[in-house]
Amino acid sequence: MGERISISPAATLLNPSCNRCSLSNLCLPLAVNQQDMERLEDVVQQGRTVDKGSHIFKQHEPFKSCYAVRSGAIKTYMVSEEGDEQITGFYLPGEIIGLDSMNAETYSCCAKALDRTSVCEIPFDKLEDLATRLPSLQHHFFQLMSKEIQESHQLSMLLSKNTAEERIASLLLSLSSRFKRRKLSPTRFRLPMARNDIGNYLGLAVETVSRVITRFQKLGLIDVQGRDISLKNFEGLQEIIKPISRCSNE
Repeated sequence: MGERISISPAATLLNPSCNRCSLSNLCLPLAVNQQDMERLEDVVQQGRTVDKGSHIFKQHEPFKSCYAVRSGAIKTYMVSEEGDEQITGFYLPGEIIGLDSMNAETYSCCAKALDRTSVCEIPFDKLEDLATRLPSLQHHFFQLMSKEIQESHQLSMLLSKNTAEERIASLLLSLSSRFKRRKLSPTRFRLPMARNDIGNYLGLAVETVSRVITRFQKLGLIDVQGRDISLKNFEGLQEIIKPISRCSNE
């Protein structure tokens, strides 16, 4: 755990303005006037690049900042005392990592770039001060934290009750909705993670992941070319996860 956080010291700012960022409506509150936006821009350190495989932060390091993903993708994972890794989430552009550590002195997990990634750093001490003066910002982060808790509950339910088919169908539909939020195609996208990461996240062997994806392709539910996925039959995938929907409504 002694490796340094590897946001490149030569990282460059990719965009000097939150106001011009196409993802700002996802990671920042919608109702922000120009004066408040300028305050936010004074706080946010925008667009630092992170190489594939590099860490943004590590478990048990002092908590200092949250990070908004601008491009690329990030996985978070926890390391057990035995050194085993358990993936806890995948984050796409417009999503924020580190929220689960806001009530602690250290990061609760590690965050690693799956591709060459850019992030905007949001120092927590400055954010906390600014949020007291901008109620819309405080409310927005409460919403983000609530969403994080809900997704954690959904994952716990997914892993405890459901088949491999239900788990993978749920992941594909979740990615689809998240790409749609970014104004990208919900039916054609590239998986940001490898199949062994999918297996780790969903509690499945990588062979099981490959077998289920092949089965979905034979059934005409999806088309797969490497990591490129086309969802061919939304209704069919949703039919697979109906037991999850019924459980969550009980």
